[in-house]
Amino acid sequence: MAAVSINVLPEHILLELFAHVPARQLLLHCRPVCSLWRDLIDLATLWKRKCLREGFVTEAWDQPVADWKIFYFLRSLHRNLLDNPCAEDGLRAWQIDSNGGDEWQVESCPGAHGTNFPDPSVKKYFVTSYSMCLKSQLVDLKAHGYWEELLDKVRPDIEVRDWFAARADSGCSYHLRVQLTSADYIVLASFEPPPVTIHQWNDAAWTEVSHTFSDYPPGVRHVFFQHGGKDTQFWAGWYGPRVTNSSVIVSCKTRNPVPSTAQPETLPTPGPDDCQCPSDSQRSPADRSSACGGQGQ
Repeated sequence: MAAVSINVLPEHILLELFAHVPARQLLLHCRPVCSLWRDLIDLATLWKRKCLREGFVTEAWDQPVADWKIFYFLRSLHRNLLDNPCAEDGLRAWQIDSNGGDEWQVESCPGAHGTNFPDPSVKKYFVTSYSMCLKSQLVDLKAHGYWEELLDKVRPDIEVRDWFAARADSGCSYHLRVQLTSADYIVLASFEPPPVTIHQWNDAAWTEVSHTFSDYPPGVRHVFFQHGGKDTQFWAGWYGPRVTNSSVIVSCKTRNPVPSTAQPETLPTPGPDDCQCPSDSQRSPADRSSACGGQGQ
């Protein structure tokens, strides 16, 4: 009995099959098979369907998406890139840059002369002392799955957030510095607001600081995040600013045109020659299927 090619199936059936294949396997193993598969896998319809399957969007989604494939990968990578942001694991993952006074400490909310954090799931915070305390993390974007072409051509927004509060009975000074750097750690963009000074006998309310990096220069490979401060009373112990719930998130929003070939650099970007099929710019879908008929599955 003669072998039957999978490509005799209607295109909508092939798309449904591809929707169940892991995204990276689609690009690594399926897209190079032939021109028909390449064209189907490049369809926005497939990647929108995968977004629906993963719960990244709903049927009621009405926001414009420039490129559904890029949106899918950005959404699948979407998470806080800072490790241990809420002090649940002590000072693990943080580089201590300055450890003045009685050094960094971890306390539980609300703490002495403090208030509960707005999000009840946040149970702990880091607290500084009477001399400067600073800590940082250096986020390697490529290590988290973001590839060079995506960072340099698409340049998705990078959103940074931090929360701080003072003790009600002590004044303090809060500091924040965030930098986007190259592979060689050259600063390409930065956010460093003036230090915030809070006076003694304040309401101890938690304050959020946020910034979005948009249209930054090509070449960004790292995000340097540093925060801290000190108290202004110079009291022994931990009377400086409290910080917690920090985040660095690469947004799913894009402000720049999305190149059609933008995909993870660990995967091939096959062109027509790689498929070993004749040019299909003038072919109908049926003709393309025939051209791939020798690819038995």
